[in-house]
Amino acid sequence: MILVSACLLGQKVKYDGGDNLQELLKEAEKEGRFVPVCPETFGGLQRPREPVEIQNGVGEDVLENRAAVQSPKGKDCTAEFLRGAEIVFETAKKHNARVAILKESSPSCGVNTVYDGTFSHTKIKGQGVCAALLKRNGIQLYSEKDITKELLTKLIEEDKREN
Repeated sequence: MILVSACLLGQKVKYDGGDNLQELLKEAEKEGRFVPVCPETFGGLQRPREPVEIQNGVGEDVLENRAAVQSPKGKDCTAEFLRGAEIVFETAKKHNARVAILKESSPSCGVNTVYDGTFSHTKIKGQGVCAALLKRNGIQLYSEKDITKELLTKLIEEDKREN
């Protein structure tokens, strides 16, 4: 099975109550190979809510207790992000998932970039909390920006052979 950020499949799980629907992924969902995940929802965060960003680091730093996930007003959501990441990782193990397609720049799911913690829309290189945990445990990561029809077909075919 392939983990996919639920927001990319049209689920209304974004912090603002919206989604990040990607039609290519929604169409491919019909293959039955996707497991929708949302670490922020799994961790207990409500929506809508204030946006949050990783302060003083990236996801790996949060995993190592060197950084926190906070709102512009200072509400700390680090525990919820860690709990949600753990639940997603447990879901990956349960479904024998070796691949995840995640929402780029999210403080949970960012594969290549996250916002820098200043709430100025500035991105930095690094992964979100959940993405860092999955990568640390050998899950191959892609963002929605990496996905082409050809790559998606390849990933689904590989998953069918392996599972």
